[in-house]
Amino acid sequence: MSDFVLLLGIGFFAQLIDGALGMAYGVLTTAALLTMGLPAAHASAVVHTAEVFTTGASAASHIYHRNIDWRLVTRLGIAGVLGAVLGAWILSNVDVTAARRYVYAYLLIMGLYILFKSVRLAPARDKPAKWTSPLGFIAGFLDASGGGGWGPLTTSTLIGAGHAPRHTVGSVNVSEFFVTAAAATTFFIELGLSPLTHLVPLVLGGLLAAPLGGWAVKRVSPRLLMTAVGVLIVTLSVSQLVRLLR
Repeated sequence: MSDFVLLLGIGFFAQLIDGALGMAYGVLTTAALLTMGLPAAHASAVVHTAEVFTTGASAASHIYHRNIDWRLVTRLGIAGVLGAVLGAWILSNVDVTAARRYVYAYLLIMGLYILFKSVRLAPARDKPAKWTSPLGFIAGFLDASGGGGWGPLTTSTLIGAGHAPRHTVGSVNVSEFFVTAAAATTFFIELGLSPLTHLVPLVLGGLLAAPLGGWAVKRVSPRLLMTAVGVLIVTLSVSQLVRLLR
């Protein structure tokens, strides 16, 4: 019961931040599951299965509040799906007994990247950058193979390059639904069903918070949320790396 309540709270908090900022659900929930002892591949499978439900609800909220640039969604979504399928297949079929420290190192880099971008928000540009599709492929691959990273990489890069924060967050959330569905399907084919004891509370917590994302992105300072998420991710990653390297 204590694990259920803990994961419920993590799912709620992670989705609240993700919906408002376009990042953090995968990174935070994966870090929590790895801390609880799940292998990297199974943790990523659980998170991506949960995200099929939470990103669907979050996407509906952002579409309702008109936080979408469909040009971004198309470019990110198609390339992200291809990257996610490849990343999920590699993680499912490669020996990852020593992968946990590398996953945490990856999360640490993502946290530092968020902090860096939080102080370098650029003026909004009128149309998507030409490199949006390659960014989607790389982010989809890292997200599925590393257990999180779609939001931190895409949202931070796009906002840092001058895309409007509101439409970036909404578009990243909508395209993430297709990316997570592709990754979850690949994990299901390779690994089977995700354990419900970890999946259910993450889904429930995320669904409770998802409707708030579209509303919050209009009112909460992106700089403040980026700083808070970056500090949290760095703290989690450093603490786990220290524990693993002892």
